[in-house]
Amino acid sequence: MLTRPLTDLETFVDSLKAVAESSRMRILFLLSRGDLTVSDLTEILNQSQPRVSRHLKLLLDESLIGRYQEGSWAYFHLSDQTFERELVSGLIARIDTSQSPVDRDLERLEAVKRRRQERAASYFESNAASWDRIRSLHVPEEAVERSIVGLVGEKPFRSMLDLGTGTGRMLEILSPFYQHGIGVDMSREMLAIARAKLDDAGITNAQVRQGDIYAPPAERDQFDLVTIHQVLHYLDQPGRAIAEAGRVLRPSGRLLIVDFAPHEMEFLRDEHAHVRLGFTERQIADWLEEASLDLETTLEFEPQGIAGENLTVKLWLARDRRLLIADSIESRHQDTELSA
Repeated sequence: MLTRPLTDLETFVDSLKAVAESSRMRILFLLSRGDLTVSDLTEILNQSQPRVSRHLKLLLDESLIGRYQEGSWAYFHLSDQTFERELVSGLIARIDTSQSPVDRDLERLEAVKRRRQERAASYFESNAASWDRIRSLHVPEEAVERSIVGLVGEKPFRSMLDLGTGTGRMLEILSPFYQHGIGVDMSREMLAIARAKLDDAGITNAQVRQGDIYAPPAERDQFDLVTIHQVLHYLDQPGRAIAEAGRVLRPSGRLLIVDFAPHEMEFLRDEHAHVRLGFTERQIADWLEEASLDLETTLEFEPQGIAGENLTVKLWLARDRRLLIADSIESRHQDTELSA
């Protein structure tokens, strides 16, 4: 069961003071529907940029929202900290969305999201042919996704990080299980697609951010689940990415990797920037060991077709071993007491 966070009285009062203004509550309400820029908020609220920026600074000072840079754009989002996020969520849940000015804010927000989706659709269509060719070589993604949900979605958990999020598909299919999800990708075009798809699916508990998979914008011991879905084969240092995943996992947190088994399709290297032509069990096991992660489950999805002309998809689920060791020690201690 997830415990409810506590804070000291003064911090609680300061947070309440910060939200006790209609424009700032409107901003928090809008950010609960997804990450937005200053320009987005200026357009939606119909206020000047300096005024919106002042409100944002007050909310930032109280850690009620966060900010990250993506190229020349700055995006704002609800706080990643559990207390602040739960406080804001509890307040905005009581807002009547049918009343002015919130109803008008939602209309303008939808217009902003439509423009995002149109830009994302244009980029997606221009690259869809190459992606479709690769997808045709391996097992349908639905089968892999069902297994992912079956393995990961046993019970709710706090936080998820998707490294190399691409279109945000992992954030989408696992959204019913996590409280807060973050996707990281270097490509602004892919992030635009991910935002549009999350908006279209009505997912408000996940955000995507620009960042390096070798140095994700995340603190140590922050996430219960990290996913690396069809990303490692693009990297020249896959072990380094796995090490970073291990660094940001909480004790007993899980790492899910989906990628290809070894193959000889050189055109993927030449035409689609694949650096690695799949991975052996030994490679993945060694990298997990170096990251202090224990491999728990391996699944293989082999497509039908002519041998050598299709790709086998592999799934590896590993767990941070720190809490498992603590649990083992505690269990042995309890056994000793019972036998005494």
